[in-house]
Amino acid sequence: MAVHVPLSREAVNEAHRLMLSTNNMLAPSSGFPIVSPTLDMVLGMYYLTGIDGEELTPVQRDEEGNPVYKVYSNFEDARFSFEIERVKLREVIRVRDSDGEWIETTVGRIIFNRALPEAMNYRNHLFDRGAIEGLVTEVVHEFGNEETVSMLDQMKSLGFKYATQSGTTIAMKDIVVPPQKQSLLSAADMKISRLDEQYLEGLITEPERYKAAVEIWTDVSDKMTKAVEDTLPNYGGIFEMANSGAKGNIAQIKQMAGMRGLMSDPKGRIIEMPIRSSFAEGLSVLEYFISTHGARKGLADTALRTADSGYLTRRLADVAQDVIISTEDDMGAQGILIQHDPTGMQAPLADRIVTRYLSEPVVHPETGEIIADREELVTRRLAEEITAAGVQEASVYSPLSSTTQRGISQKCYGASLATGKPALMGEAVGIIASQSIGEPGTQLTMRTFHTGGIAGKDITSGLPRVVELFEARQPKGMSVLSEIGGKVELAQLPEGRVVRVTSTEEFSEELDIPDTHRQTVKTGDWVDAGEAVLAVKKTAMAAAVKAGEQDSLAEEIFAPAAGTVQVTKSIVRITWQETDEREYEIPAASEILVSDGEVIEPGVSLTDGPKNPQDILRIEGQAAVQRYLVDEVQAVYRSQGVQLHDKHIEVIVRQMMRKVRVDNPGDSDLLPGELVDRHDYEFTNNNMLAEGGEPATASPVLLGVTRASLNTQSFLAAASFQETARVLTEAAVNGSVDRLNGLKENVIIGRLIPARLDQTEEGRKRLGVEEGEREPGQLTGFTQAPATFEEALAAIGGSDLVGAGLDAGTPTGGDAAAAAAAAVASSEAGSDDGGLLAAITALTDAATGGDDDSSSDAGDDDAARAAEALRASTSTTEENPEPAPQFVDEGENSEN
Repeated sequence: MAVHVPLSREAVNEAHRLMLSTNNMLAPSSGFPIVSPTLDMVLGMYYLTGIDGEELTPVQRDEEGNPVYKVYSNFEDARFSFEIERVKLREVIRVRDSDGEWIETTVGRIIFNRALPEAMNYRNHLFDRGAIEGLVTEVVHEFGNEETVSMLDQMKSLGFKYATQSGTTIAMKDIVVPPQKQSLLSAADMKISRLDEQYLEGLITEPERYKAAVEIWTDVSDKMTKAVEDTLPNYGGIFEMANSGAKGNIAQIKQMAGMRGLMSDPKGRIIEMPIRSSFAEGLSVLEYFISTHGARKGLADTALRTADSGYLTRRLADVAQDVIISTEDDMGAQGILIQHDPTGMQAPLADRIVTRYLSEPVVHPETGEIIADREELVTRRLAEEITAAGVQEASVYSPLSSTTQRGISQKCYGASLATGKPALMGEAVGIIASQSIGEPGTQLTMRTFHTGGIAGKDITSGLPRVVELFEARQPKGMSVLSEIGGKVELAQLPEGRVVRVTSTEEFSEELDIPDTHRQTVKTGDWVDAGEAVLAVKKTAMAAAVKAGEQDSLAEEIFAPAAGTVQVTKSIVRITWQETDEREYEIPAASEILVSDGEVIEPGVSLTDGPKNPQDILRIEGQAAVQRYLVDEVQAVYRSQGVQLHDKHIEVIVRQMMRKVRVDNPGDSDLLPGELVDRHDYEFTNNNMLAEGGEPATASPVLLGVTRASLNTQSFLAAASFQETARVLTEAAVNGSVDRLNGLKENVIIGRLIPARLDQTEEGRKRLGVEEGEREPGQLTGFTQAPATFEEALAAIGGSDLVGAGLDAGTPTGGDAAAAAAAAVASSEAGSDDGGLLAAITALTDAATGGDDDSSSDAGDDDAARAAEALRASTSTTEENPEPAPQFVDEGENSEN
């Protein structure tokens, strides 16, 4: 790994303020503390804040049987009594707290509370790992980093000290084999022998027998876990370690005291013969041999996982490297709805809405009062208030809803999880997202289970599942989705099982009955299209003939469609149904999830297995596939206990859906089937509509992260990722222009990256840079140098001072042109091109107004001449290089 040595004063200052560990207490991936006591420290604090049972510390009781505790007037008296060995560490005592209230506590808890910030209330409960993490989170948010660092240091010392004093050990007698073990195994053996008899009689097939056997032993394993949990004594080293969260869990204790259970072979297929013994009883030679597969696979996986996780991070970083906070607001953004999940499969609502801006007010479900208003930032405390009120859903802004052309808006991204404050302008949130997703990748499993012989299906989980989702691949053993909504009918045909979905939609059309006509049909009649339903009255026809208006009176009025007639006093209504029927063949190994006669919606899974994201996009649309990808990636990380905020996944999914595929180009110069950036497509269509032409039509496209990286607008970034020769060849043939908007392309050519925090007051404050300070080589009066010549030119021609990189306070007109020219010159330092010098000379003329100071036209002409000279000096090998679509509007400004 590289070692970075900050040399300049600015670099040292930046490293100290942004990189110092004590300034980074919260994980940018989740907003939860990075630093929290673990292992021995947790065990020590669990012991310290625990209470001894009566078998260890007998309790005196009064005549009525109520416990009588030792009484102390304050915490110091209690501690002194402990030091002179009058009271035990974990003995319950009565003491008056700092508010004058009498409480029942222990000396251990008094010692523990001395490590907490003084302003905190007294914490009088047992602290396990979860409670300690919650406490650290609270202290970070309430008291800041310095107090937290001090508290953690004291917790570390307390934890180690009392873990040592507790004398926690593991003894063989701590491992109690549950008495019901033999009865569970005997019952399973009887089921297996019945299963074998059915197989030998030909009643079931080999795959069915194998599947049922695996299910029987899995059930026994689950029951054994429950039995071990019930018989485990609630004292002793093993219980204390597992219960405190310091080390181990019930699944590991089950293997020590109950049975090891089912194992996989080297191919991943589950061996149907379980390991019946526990580690306490000892394994037989065969059982030990079966379990060695898992040990070897564990070591091999660790090596593979590190490489695969690193490669995933690289792909994610490449696709999201140009996502930077570029604007404060995003006028076109729509909110997304986040709902509470009653199943508990997703993160709690509070964790999903925290650090986001609300797009709609949140209203109390009972009182109707507004808890939080629109555009309000949801802090941790506000999120807890919202969920405590029983709110089930909230509408928030999201990276998925951002319509910003370059980067992402502050409003849509929300607050930085590392600080809890609004993300700063110039923050590289795409890189943060990719690292947040990739970094825990090494913790994910590599497992692919095979649950059956020849017809078995693979269950992809862990890291391979995350890669499958981000690459938008067709998953193995995917489910069959219904393309229409309707009624389900199950059928068994000679060629296999079929699910038939029938959608019936009712339509009707009404015909008014004029006074001049009478109906020729009655309610309940069936009419064909074109059949007469109304005929003219004889009296009306006679009157029309008399008036000479018989041509304007229709003799008959016909049915517009075939259907059933319903007649009222003044209307004839024709009702008909249109039926759409789809048949889906179901693979033999798949389990059908719908029942006969059930009414379903479009996009529902008819069989088990993961959905294909491309099918979801085609059937249910863009919002549904975005939601599916976010939820599925989260499901993998949550199953491994990794906390990750939705917004990081949303940043990546947004990049995967940047493109649209042109269906019909209309009058535009787009090509059918061409992949176009969404913003370029909308810009082209807006131009077409303005000119009165026919706009293009297109469909949204979901690209995997690798394809999305290679389809980026920057050919330098794409070439540095993969397929370098192909990318550069295509860029040369197409005469591509790289606008240098992202991080990679600027690093490649040695420019400062656009992710700069010093462009806003908050950013400068965080960096510790004063308003007037500038980096060497940066022109005074400029907030940022133009990224390219074209940007500078557009700004010069349109007198766009901000675009030219000028502060609002600088002189306008010719001075602006001169300053812009200087910026262009500085951006091309080292160029001695005569054309460039001529351009700067012309712009200087523009600044002084040429020969006639009073004539603004002369200045404009000089500016135009300068722009031409600049274009000439920077012309490419192609005679008329076509500018990229997103700059056409700026180019038009330059001509006005």
